[in-house]
Amino acid sequence: MQQSTITIDVHLDQNKIPEQINWNATDSSTAAPQRAKAFCLAFWDGAEKNALSIDLWTKDMMVDEMADFYYQVMMTMADTFNRATRQQELTDEMKQFARGFIKKFREIQLKEQQG
Repeated sequence: MQQSTITIDVHLDQNKIPEQINWNATDSSTAAPQRAKAFCLAFWDGAEKNALSIDLWTKDMMVDEMADFYYQVMMTMADTFNRATRQQELTDEMKQFARGFIKKFREIQLKEQQG
């Protein structure tokens, strides 16, 4: 059996707030660790029928970056759900929600900038 390992290193400041996130995978095309400002990692516990997740972001992650990150994650989750279930109608609803989310976020940002 082939095995792949993904390593995530989180560097914390003195208050245990993430300053830097680096990740690497044994099957990656690059040997050097890749830098990230945030990550969401989720596991499905089939025995307990619940999701276990870790969500971290660095203190230099900007609010607009977080909104873009969540928008992209929601779109990816919708695509993954569709590949797993072939439920196109539900996939479309998830994507519609994601598009509405980012649109509303940008509208809020614009209002805040104006005044």
